[in-house]
Parts: sequence; C-alpha cells; structure tokens
Amino acid sequence: MLESITMPIVFNEPLSFLQRITEYMEHTYLINRACSMSDSIERMQAVAAFAVSAVASQWDRTGKPFNPLLGETYELTREEQGFRLVSEQVSHHPPVSAFHAESLVGDFVFHGSIYPKLKFWGKSVEAEPKGTITLELLKYNEAYTWSNPYCCVHNIILGKLWIEQYGTVEIINHSTGDKCVLNFKPCGMFGKELHKVEGYIQDKSKKKHCVIYGKWTECMWSVDPQAYEAHKKSEKKGDNKKNKHVKNDEADDMPEVQETVSVVPGSTLLWRIESRPAHSATMYNFTNFAMSLNELEAGLEAVIAPTDCRFRPDIRAMENGNMDEASKEKERLEEKQRAARKERAKNEEEWSTRWFQQGSNPFTGSQDWIYSGGYFSRNYQDLPDIY
Repeated sequence: MLESITMPIVFNEPLSFLQRITEYMEHTYLINRACSMSDSIERMQAVAAFAVSAVASQWDRTGKPFNPLLGETYELTREEQGFRLVSEQVSHHPPVSAFHAESLVGDFVFHGSIYPKLKFWGKSVEAEPKGTITLELLKYNEAYTWSNPYCCVHNIILGKLWIEQYGTVEIINHSTGDKCVLNFKPCGMFGKELHKVEGYIQDKSKKKHCVIYGKWTECMWSVDPQAYEAHKKSEKKGDNKKNKHVKNDEADDMPEVQETVSVVPGSTLLWRIESRPAHSATMYNFTNFAMSLNELEAGLEAVIAPTDCRFRPDIRAMENGNMDEASKEKERLEEKQRAARKERAKNEEEWSTRWFQQGSNPFTGSQDWIYSGGYFSRNYQDLPDIY
C-alpha cells in the first residue's frame, strides 16, 4: 500500500507526474523523422529510437514527481516541435494518468495511459510501468504499440541514489507485422551492462533486418546483423581482462560507468541525448525541456484549464524554494481531495472524467483510456475545484 504512505516532500521534484510523462515529447523530432521515411524498417528504427529517448530523461532523476490529484490536467503546445498534448489524472485508486498528443500538421497521434505499480525491496523501489503506449503515423495508416521498461531507484535508505532501467520492450507495427525487440539490460554483477540497450528489428516473416544498440542515457545506433555478430566475436577475443568484485555491505554502489558505447563500424546513429544545462545538478537533474514545463508564460493563465498543474500551489511553492509552505499546501490539497471523495460517497455520486473515457485500445484490445476530444475548444465550465 505504497500510495497510502505520505512521503516527506524532500523526496519530491517540483513537477507533477502529468508533467513528467510529457517529457516523452522531448524528442518529437524522431516521430517527425519516422513520418518522413518511406521504408517501414527505417520508420521502425526512428520509432524505436523515440521509445528509448522517452525514458532518457529519467537518468539521474531521483526526485519523485508529485502524485496528480484526481481531475488534474496538463497541456503543452510546442509550435517549433509541431505538437500539442493534453493529459488528465483519470483515476486515483489505482492512480492512472492518461495523455494524448497530436501533430499540429496532422501527421501523428501519440497516446497512452500509465499506472506505475511500485514495489519496495528494502534498499530500492521498483516501478513497473503498466499501461500501453500507442503511436499512430496517420500518413502510412500505421500504429505502433509498446510498454516502457521497469525502473528501479537504488539506495533509498542509504548511500547515493541511482537509477537502473531493465526489461524487454516490444514495439509492434500492427499494420506491417514488423517488430522491434529491445532488451534494457540490468546492470549485472560488475556493472558492465549498466544502461545498455540491445535489440533487433524483424519483419513479419521473422527476418532480422538490423540490430539496434546503445545506452538509454547516451545514444542508439543501428547496424547490419552480420556486422554486429562479427564485431561481437572479435570483441570477445580481446576481452580476457579480469574484473575485480568489490565487497558491498551497506549500499548498492552504483557501478562505475564503463567506457561508453563502442560503435560497430558501418553503424548509423539513430539518436543522441542532448547535454543537460550547466546548473542541472542543483535543479533536480532536470533537462532543458523539463525546466520549462512548469512555466506560466504571460497570457497563459487566462487560456489553460483551471485544473492545470501549473496552478498547483504545493508544486509552485517548492519550485520557489519554500519547503514549509509546499509541505502545508500538499497536505491541504490531499485533505481536500479526501473530503471531496467522502462527499461523493455520501451522495452516491460517481467521479466522471472530463477529457478521456475508458475503452479498449483499438490495436491491442487491452483496457485503455481514449481521448474524447474537446479540450482545446477551451470550454472549461463545470471543472472540479481541486486546488
């Protein structure tokens, strides 16, 4: 029952989880690239790079985003990247965040619902990212679906916090039957595999077209499968160096980051992470993109929905460095949410979502939350008073 434990605010970062999932859009240029490719395998390469880039902002982000309040929303329009997005907290128990992004020129739709399942393992917390992510490339009438890898934060009690992502991510092109299987590797005994991602793209007859490899914290490359195998063999011959194993009593030491990605000759670069701003370490390790997400630009207040998380007083107080006020406001908002829930129960009222409806994903058949439209027509009558 992790959700029912109130964590002290010092563990948080000044963003709502709705803003955190908006960070998937940081590398939208990869979707735009996919839209411009005429070959389905090349499109899959760009989509795979996008799927990896979507979790790249987690690197060193050990602060916990604020849990969204039921009915909380977030919107973001980025003209220069060519998209707009809206998200809504559609359920509180279990917590479910639904989002819908669309291309401003009608090229793609990107949507999903995320409900991370948290498990405590003594020294670490593991998040299993339940929920399907769907990318539709409208020009090609194609739909791709996948789920994110597991994410683990180590040393929550003692030592330096560090993050690991692992598990298999399968991206399926439901129109062509092409499939990309990406293996996010656990760091392993000597940390040799830390941050590594390795996989391949195959067509519907299971023919492998390319190998994809790299690190989710750095870059992803694509290469011909034969060249990759040959490179692996020659590497093995040279790899007889002994590894020292360090005794480890207290904390799960973060492995020393090994030499970065060794590039196989003949590889094509699919994506490279952008460097973070110089003062990122003192700013919750935010990327440039993350730093802009809570900004209330001039004139925006009059436009966005009153449920938008930019209006959340606890997050705003924390951003301004006022921890005591942030803590008080967080408690007040949670209390207000509980009181509203009791009131609904007393009147036997059901909570109704505003912008998303529960339904089944048209491509996987699994349960999903589908955007019902209308958010950007700016009719914000009858929205709940959550702040």
